[in-house]
Amino acid sequence: MAGVSSTAMLVHTRSLTTSSVALGKRNFRKFLMYGKRGTRQLKEEMMHKPELHRELEEVFDRGVRPIGMKIGNKFKIIPEMVPEIIVPDLEGFELKPYVSYKVPDVIQSEFGPQDLFYAVYSEKITEDFKNGKLNEDGSPVEPSEMELLTADEAKKKALSIGSDIF
Repeated sequence: MAGVSSTAMLVHTRSLTTSSVALGKRNFRKFLMYGKRGTRQLKEEMMHKPELHRELEEVFDRGVRPIGMKIGNKFKIIPEMVPEIIVPDLEGFELKPYVSYKVPDVIQSEFGPQDLFYAVYSEKITEDFKNGKLNEDGSPVEPSEMELLTADEAKKKALSIGSDIF
């Protein structure tokens, strides 16, 4: 084949492909495009039939605390559920809102029940013992207000709102 050019020597071969031909328009309505938190159909169903999807309400609240509740088809705001932000008056406050990284770390052991006993009751008990104000069974002759509380009353007082302030 001396007179034939090299470009004329192309061999036609048939190739095999596994993908479909991508020609023409596509109907994207059949492909459900939705956000992370459910399809549009699910959200509409939750609006009209919320009793079917009670367990999903926490997913859709996005971590925000509710300020009311839905009664029938209306949302009722409950004033007690609206958060109240209390900001102190810092006029004349001399400290700046900065803590240096050079401040040494404060290492404190765990505060246990025995430490709590020593912090609250031990001083009164030692004073009563030194002054002879204890009965034969070890109970105080003149009990303080805290010593007069029953176990249930003390627990209620400890669990009440603001108990850590008083």
